Amino acid sequence: MKTETKRSTICVQGGWQPKKGEPRVLPIYQSTTFKYETSDQMGRLFDLKDSGYFYTRLQNPTTDAVAAKIAALEGGIGGMLTSSGQAANFFAIFNICQAGDHFVSSSAIYGGTYNLFGVTMKKLGIDVTFINPNDSEEEIKKAFRPNTKALFGETVSNPTLEVLDIEKFAKIAHEKGVPLIIDNTFPTPINCRPFEWGADIVVHSTTKYMDGHASAIGGCIVDSGNFDWAAHGEKFPGLCTPDESYHGLTYTESFGKMAYLTKATVQLMRDLGSTQSPQNAFLLNIGLETLHLRMPQHCKNALLVSQYLEKNDKVAWVNYCDLPTSPYYQLAKKYMPNGSCGVISFGLKGGREESIKFMDSLKLAAIVTHVADARTCVLHPASHTHRQLSDEQLMEAGIRPDLIRFSVGIEDADDIIADIKQALAQVK
Repeated sequence: MKTETKRSTICVQGGWQPKKGEPRVLPIYQSTTFKYETSDQMGRLFDLKDSGYFYTRLQNPTTDAVAAKIAALEGGIGGMLTSSGQAANFFAIFNICQAGDHFVSSSAIYGGTYNLFGVTMKKLGIDVTFINPNDSEEEIKKAFRPNTKALFGETVSNPTLEVLDIEKFAKIAHEKGVPLIIDNTFPTPINCRPFEWGADIVVHSTTKYMDGHASAIGGCIVDSGNFDWAAHGEKFPGLCTPDESYHGLTYTESFGKMAYLTKATVQLMRDLGSTQSPQNAFLLNIGLETLHLRMPQHCKNALLVSQYLEKNDKVAWVNYCDLPTSPYYQLAKKYMPNGSCGVISFGLKGGREESIKFMDSLKLAAIVTHVADARTCVLHPASHTHRQLSDEQLMEAGIRPDLIRFSVGIEDADDIIADIKQALAQVK
């Protein structure tokens, strides 16, 4: 009996299987276009009657190999790379929503995604209702409407680090006949596979841990293949009724379980072009080859750092779901028994000004916009990403004015803690 390939092996060897005489390392297919022998061959590609490569805006062998690796890591049937994590979030929703539709989202999500959903997509006529993910099933169900098409959440939210109860969300979504879409960026499939808990679509900002080296921006969408679009055909006409731009082809009839990804590729990527470049996919693949080694080190270091902070008299509070004192500890152990991620948040007793002084005193940890990098980095949302908000507005968004987002890298934990210790010595 064939055993399932372990995720560590998939990280190293998944996606690209060279044949005799082919490169051992995934090549960069740095070409916009691909040659065919006859006009009919090309025509069949445009009619979606044959599969193959003809223009890199839609598909490319390099990006497809990396998408296949991520899909295998998540346990999905297929994947599609995008130019950024935001593009992945947008495509994941827009693939099944159109003007006049509605979806429900956890409010505990990345600020950029919150703005994408709450401002930009509303301009396209797609409405969203944000709910508190900690509310009861009954409360969350009240947000659904007849035109609701999806439920969205983040496994571990950025930057508030709340852990989503995936099974609860999956139950609600499926009772309402819609897919559950999960952003699994922070844990990565090394620490959590949402499909095993009922999620239907997973998205990633591959810019973070998957790349791991702050080298290339990118995103990915993975389909579990489990959601039955045809069973809810009235909700998803884009998948279940003829597409006139492809001679009346119906995606669910022609592509079965691959309907969702096929539509996203041949329709959304065709028209919107948020393509990940082959060069970026190549860099992403190099990062993926060590993902299974880096994630345990991130988690180990983050736990040591959070334990140190928790005992320090100058620290007012620490938020890290792998700490037994965290309100999300039990959920974290359920969904991520081997560790969550390397991102923690904390605040100092002196408040906002002391938080800024602490950050300015760090030497090893760098102040950057980035997060989830091999190198330790830090950000103060109230002064940086959310600086336009008042303290009252920050609290409404779930972000304390003193919140420091600390992304623990894979350096030696003693050196990271020593840097924190000397920086804390500079504050009151």
